[in-house]
Amino acid sequence: MHSLTGMTFEKQLLSVNVAEPRRVDYTSAPGSLTGIDKQPVAGPVSITVPGPKGTGGSALSGDVIGDKRHHGGHDQAVYAYAREDLDGWGEELGRRLSDGGFGENFTTRGLNVNGALIGERWRIGRDVVLEVNSARIPCRTFAGWLRERGWVKRFTAAAAPGAYLRVIEPGTVKAGDPIEVVHRPDHEVTVSYLFRALTTSSELLPGILAAGDALHPEAARRARERRSA
Repeated sequence: MHSLTGMTFEKQLLSVNVAEPRRVDYTSAPGSLTGIDKQPVAGPVSITVPGPKGTGGSALSGDVIGDKRHHGGHDQAVYAYAREDLDGWGEELGRRLSDGGFGENFTTRGLNVNGALIGERWRIGRDVVLEVNSARIPCRTFAGWLRERGWVKRFTAAAAPGAYLRVIEPGTVKAGDPIEVVHRPDHEVTVSYLFRALTTSSELLPGILAAGDALHPEAARRARERRSA
């Protein structure tokens, strides 16, 4: 799988993707419902603060989350993945992955999502501001959706998980909106670094605390426990 590190392009929201829930046999969500099958929508989509995890769902109007125990809420309000990284996976898997194919709300172009810093803020369109705060951890539902043998292991090894974002300033977005990085914090904890700390390289956990208050609370808890062990 290729990387976007060091590459510079015009940053753009390529598509906005939402889902209706579907019933499947590969999720542990209540009622076996999942919203991973996300499809691009043409018109403007409202972005709001969704509420706390467990009760709050997606930040996107019209999007449905099947398992609110593990997804959605303030700290997983929006999931973004780069089109360039989808193309890299498509080459490796031998099939085209559509926008929304990884269950992402935002498919971006020209933005190194995995190289984004925790606490980095993006302005999308005229008025929406989002803050990068976590990395996607692959689960059974993701593996079942892709139907690729050993998918969780392969996805984890690549350390290109895509980013979860929280809503700082709500508003509306649409496909084609420009993305501007309006704040980049003074530390080195990227989405990829955080992901490796949480999965394959737990010795990195204390280092993620440099991201400060922007860090997902669960990741911060694990890092503090590791530091004090």
